[in-house]
Amino acid sequence: MDVFKRSGVSNPVLVVRDGEEAIAYLNGEFRYADRDRFPMPGILMLDLTLPKVNGWQVLQWLKGHPGFEHILVVVLTGSLRVDDLHSAYRLGANSYLAKPFTLADLLNLQSAYPKYFDRPAEPAAPSVIRPRKTRPRKGGSPRSAPKSHIITQREQV
Repeated sequence: MDVFKRSGVSNPVLVVRDGEEAIAYLNGEFRYADRDRFPMPGILMLDLTLPKVNGWQVLQWLKGHPGFEHILVVVLTGSLRVDDLHSAYRLGANSYLAKPFTLADLLNLQSAYPKYFDRPAEPAAPSVIRPRKTRPRKGGSPRSAPKSHIITQREQV
């Protein structure tokens, strides 16, 4: 989380602790049903070694459920095996970062995918990161890609 603060990226960050919770969030289920409090993310930073439902299973779930194509999926892993990299991309990941990722990694990601990141006009002062509220479009559906993150992780990033 410290890397996000140091980067100057001002997207709201929400952390879930396992893959089951990540899927519930994405599906808007249980405590995540209120999309004003828990908006659909623009970025999913997905740890492959999550408990309960692992990151591979979350990637498979995403691939099997239409409507999540607008989310930038960044896989976080300690493995730099080429087979894992290819499998992650085949399952729909957009990028792949080694854990722990650095400030330079996050800034490179932001450069590669600028439309997903919010940057303040001036350097951000330290503050509490809060979820952004979204308003439904006509017809009641949420905006297609609000700029927010979900970080799924077992350990500190």
